[in-house]
Amino acid sequence: MSDRPSGRDDALWNSLASFGIDEVFVLPQWLQEPGGEERSGSGTGSDGGGRRPAKESMEALRERVGDCRACRLEAGRTRLVFGAGDPASGVLFIGEAPGANEDLTGEPFVGRAGKLLDRIMEAIGLNRTNTYITNTVKCRPPDNRNPSSDETAACRWILEEQIAVMEPGVIIALGAQAARSITGSREGIGKLRGRIHRFGDIPVIATYHPAALLRTDALKRPVWEDMKVLKGLMRELGLPRTER
Repeated sequence: MSDRPSGRDDALWNSLASFGIDEVFVLPQWLQEPGGEERSGSGTGSDGGGRRPAKESMEALRERVGDCRACRLEAGRTRLVFGAGDPASGVLFIGEAPGANEDLTGEPFVGRAGKLLDRIMEAIGLNRTNTYITNTVKCRPPDNRNPSSDETAACRWILEEQIAVMEPGVIIALGAQAARSITGSREGIGKLRGRIHRFGDIPVIATYHPAALLRTDALKRPVWEDMKVLKGLMRELGLPRTER
């Protein structure tokens, strides 16, 4: 909806008011001053005072997070593992928590499970330059235990802002903890996978965590089925995005 403008638009609004119309839906490209320049504050690109590019916004968010000390996990971490990849890609992978290798490097999914994730992504035309990868919590839990509910809650605002920055076309939740966090369900991953969920308007595909595949070879087939669903969805939605 558009607020009532002033000046040269008064005649238009007076005419609309005579029909009892006091609000009008307006697309950003309609809000142009003479000469073709958009009014300040409109638009969603990097020009005209509108939305910043996703990469710039994600970097600004990382600066805001800083040396986070919002929960007990900060006491035992080496590095905070914020996320990595292209935030403009529209394809967002979310895991559970950093492990030992991630804690040392500050990068998500760099251990054995990460190498397997690389191969899974490669099979459907994805890699770390055309996706974004993060976790529900940004610090390693001691002994790689599952994050507690309050630890996940402490990190929740960061994850939600990462999603808001990316405006992803699809989210892939890796493992039960990530899937439950995104879907709000309490079901196990075996029941959550195999159907499309939603985070707001964003489709969510839940699948097994790569670490589970390292332990149980039989899980590779269902993960491949999930990746085929993802590939079809990406084709339908025009993902990954090549520019934004």
